[in-house]
Amino acid sequence: MSNQTVSPGALLAGRYRIAELLAEIDGARVWRAVDEVLSRAVVVDVLPVGDPRTNLLFDAARRAAAANDPRFLRVLDCDMHDGVTYCVREWAGGRSLERMLGTGPLTGQQAGWLAREVSEALENLHRTGYAHGAISPATVIITDAGAIKVVGVATEAALRSSGAGSPEEDVHALGELLFASLTGRWPGPAPAWGLQPAPVEHGRLLSPRQVRAGVPRSLDDISDRLLGDPPRHHAPPITSAAGLSAALSGVVGSSHEPPNQMDETVQVARQNGSIDDATQVVPQAGPPALDPTPRPTYDAEPNGYRPPQPAYNAAAETRPVRRQTPPPSNGNGRRRHDEPKPKGSWGGRILILLAILALLSVIAMAQFLLKGAMNNDQDSNSGGAKSSAPPQTSTTPSATGGPAKIVGAKDFDPKPDGNGEEHPEDVPNTYDGKASTTWTTMSYSKANLGGQKPGVGIIYDLGAPTTVSKVAVAVQGDDTSLQLMVPKADPNTSPTTVDGWKPVATQADQPEGTVNLTPSAPTETRYVLVWLTKLPKDSGGKYRGTISEVSIQK
Repeated sequence: MSNQTVSPGALLAGRYRIAELLAEIDGARVWRAVDEVLSRAVVVDVLPVGDPRTNLLFDAARRAAAANDPRFLRVLDCDMHDGVTYCVREWAGGRSLERMLGTGPLTGQQAGWLAREVSEALENLHRTGYAHGAISPATVIITDAGAIKVVGVATEAALRSSGAGSPEEDVHALGELLFASLTGRWPGPAPAWGLQPAPVEHGRLLSPRQVRAGVPRSLDDISDRLLGDPPRHHAPPITSAAGLSAALSGVVGSSHEPPNQMDETVQVARQNGSIDDATQVVPQAGPPALDPTPRPTYDAEPNGYRPPQPAYNAAAETRPVRRQTPPPSNGNGRRRHDEPKPKGSWGGRILILLAILALLSVIAMAQFLLKGAMNNDQDSNSGGAKSSAPPQTSTTPSATGGPAKIVGAKDFDPKPDGNGEEHPEDVPNTYDGKASTTWTTMSYSKANLGGQKPGVGIIYDLGAPTTVSKVAVAVQGDDTSLQLMVPKADPNTSPTTVDGWKPVATQADQPEGTVNLTPSAPTETRYVLVWLTKLPKDSGGKYRGTISEVSIQK
């Protein structure tokens, strides 16, 4: 048997029924097959007779056996049959990162979470002394359930004759993967993996935030520490998977649950006006469940490989579909003779409308008479003197009681102590009414913000001077210290320096939950500043504050 005689329907080594060609790599062929002993789908790499990579593949398969992290697809078998060398690996249905990036970059949360998952898997592999050797958008799979799987530990590098690689090369490749996920561009001098090269300036790669607006600064810094030569602002480079895992955990957390982006996507689309209430999103159908019976086509993209000539139809792209009014029964806008008439008539509807208008008129008249009577009583009680108070203007404090409306907010990290920005893109999450959305500070080495600055926070704009009696702040993490501050001088002006604010309520070392900041007396102001002065410790050993929701009471 030769590489050329291994074809769909053939039985390899008396066990693996060949089903579908997935890819060709320098003469090696990658097949989807069915293990007829265990009735499960697998991937089989096949080298032709006498291929010089045979020993490399055997050695790579032995090294891959040391990768026991569940995010790596395991090597199940490696042997020779009729002169053909084959290597059998686990199957994973889903989409490769290469294919996902073909439709555009990921969100910051998606990109950071994906890179952290791969870095944690590599961290475990590097402890054994081995490396993957071929990390790329094609070897990272997002399964149908949203989990991350890494394809071809050691074996991918053997098929490509690129050498065993090193942990440092794996980390650099993961930096390229993070950059591409954030920007949709490849950080190299030439196109790669279906992406155009990222721009450079004066021979230096631009940072993700310079390439694409909206990239979180924290992920921009991590990307620069991976690929910058040297990193900007004298930041220390990240050269190990362990260091990268810790840095990313400080930004996206340590949860292994994939981020749910459907609600966020719809919310952002509504905010941008790209969909409205008459629009519904039709989700893309997921690939079907694995069927051990060989089929001529398969809808999922397996293990990062695209067939040289795809034997499946691409799934339809997700797009908004506007609801359409059902067409008339006979197609010309007229009702058929046998179609029942709608209930009621125009005459009846007009009578109902007139009755409603009459009722509203009676109510309005009653309110007018009642208000006049009350005014007469007040005039008589005050000796007939009429009020000379001026009409209310936009600078008059709003009525007390109930929640105050927040019309806008912005992060506050004034220079020179701060860098002028603390995740501004996430500030709206603190007053969107959803406890699941949050704003976080940057990560710091100490609870007192590394001793670099007195604090960071968010300024809330109430639109007009409002009597503020209490501010409730929902925080995450224990031992958070925070203050409620208002402008020292003009309450209609938002100070640009810390000295321009004065504290009116303080709570120190608060546990996770809702913290009530209550001034000693209600304060009239248009702007309020929620100011964090001590941050809780996160799972990555760094310190950062998190606010999920803020409510301001009149």
